Amino acid sequence: MDTVRCSAPGRCGIIGNPTDMYGGAVISCTVPFRARVSVSPCERLILETGGQSLEILSDDDLRLQGDYFDVARAVLDYMRDDALTCRISYSSEIPIGSGVSSSTALTVAILYGLLRFRHIEYSPYRVAELARYTELNHLRIICGYQDAYMCTFGGLNYMDFRGKAFYREAAEELYATIEPLAPFVPRVPLLVAHTGVVHSSDSVHRPLRERWLEGDREVRQGYEEITRLAQEGKRALLLADWDRLGRLMNENHAIQRDLGGSGDENERLIQLALGHGALGAKLAGAGGGGTIIALHPEPQALAEALLEDGVELVFEPRPVRGASLDEDPWDR
Repeated sequence: MDTVRCSAPGRCGIIGNPTDMYGGAVISCTVPFRARVSVSPCERLILETGGQSLEILSDDDLRLQGDYFDVARAVLDYMRDDALTCRISYSSEIPIGSGVSSSTALTVAILYGLLRFRHIEYSPYRVAELARYTELNHLRIICGYQDAYMCTFGGLNYMDFRGKAFYREAAEELYATIEPLAPFVPRVPLLVAHTGVVHSSDSVHRPLRERWLEGDREVRQGYEEITRLAQEGKRALLLADWDRLGRLMNENHAIQRDLGGSGDENERLIQLALGHGALGAKLAGAGGGGTIIALHPEPQALAEALLEDGVELVFEPRPVRGASLDEDPWDR
């Protein structure tokens, strides 16, 4: 059996997040960083990352430990294949806890690699759903669908999650509607900036999820409005109406901020970007740290200004291929 080498990208939410958890709509783009996985033949089941290795001998070894092996443990716990033996080696270029789907990209890449190693080819819809199910039920992270779909499909997409507001068993999940926009939008002047605060998206999503499940009127109305903003944002994006898209992004953020989904460092960085001429700025993922995304006529000029202000990590998102073998061409 040959070695399988594959990878999956991170992502940043442009507008509409976090309504992917509530049957809403999101526009999202990949980032130029990837999680990379190698699955090779071996007589045992071994995990390798960061110069460390772990042999999986029993179900006890699949219990979460809060370390760098947890994502692989979760995927293996989901697959439950007692006959599986291989060496799973992985690394990631995506900054951990930065709010651009580092854990989801790794989940997708490991799942995709193991499927291909076993000569199983699923559609990207099925891979995305299985990755999301694994994160929620085996990695135990409160998560939506945006991350798994973006890391699997790649690109710049408008995604409609109607009918997916409730968590079902994997076999019964409805598939999201994915509209690739990259062929129609040559350039989106966006910049992502990291707050410098490592965060857990679960800690931000969980209380808001609980409020939504309890029927909190403010949360439900807020997310209905954010969905509408994403629908309008699609039109603004396709028309390259950056002033309009910027205003919609600001409205999106104001709602999420007022619901308690932002954070001091997020707010500081957003105001900094707006002060340097950004047309819009908002959370790129969950709040409480992580990253923000800004729309600016000259992203490089904004990047230079933020770097001078002491922001350590800034980069431009761009459409790149989703989960794939490393030798595959990007043809979607």
